[in-house]
Amino acid sequence: MQNCLHNPEVYDFRQHDQVWQRVGPQMAPYPDMHMQNETTMTATNAANHGGLVAAQEATLPGAVENPCCMGSAAEALLEVIAGYIEEELEDQRTYRALARVAPAWARQQLRQIADEEGEHARRLMAVYYLITGTCYCPAVTSGSIHIDSWCAALRNRYHEEACGGLNYQRTADDTSDICLSRLLTELSADEFHHAEQMMKLLERSLRCTN
Repeated sequence: MQNCLHNPEVYDFRQHDQVWQRVGPQMAPYPDMHMQNETTMTATNAANHGGLVAAQEATLPGAVENPCCMGSAAEALLEVIAGYIEEELEDQRTYRALARVAPAWARQQLRQIADEEGEHARRLMAVYYLITGTCYCPAVTSGSIHIDSWCAALRNRYHEEACGGLNYQRTADDTSDICLSRLLTELSADEFHHAEQMMKLLERSLRCTN
């Protein structure tokens, strides 16, 4: 017994377990040891879980050469996406020019629409990068935009926005890339909303001229 006390590593704790169960069956006989065992088991489980997560991450669609989103299906539309980027940037320039000649009550709204068109272009440039891994460099546009007639400009912008919304939706319907389709559908809704805003501005302007 003395040797066992001096060498606790070889001590048979099962005997004390049996005695303890008779004395205090609701209490843990060796709480520190049980805590260490639980800690060890937790660490082991965490390590195993980490390995499982790493294995799962290796099989995610984004880890493969041709992901399910912004992959080959979207790559087939790169020229279309580039064209949309240029159109959005041109629309931004047009709305900024329109805001400079607009009645005071319409200027802030037109500047807001210009900002939204710029945001569309940035979203599409992000899409371009997701597909190709390279940045899209827009064409450098110089020169000013001249607005001859306020109401005629609104009429033109209405048709441009409505057609833009239609084109975005057609492209969304034609692609099998679900992520690209969802984004284009959102842009389509924005363009149709801009068309509605142009109509409202036109309605107010026509009432003012009669």
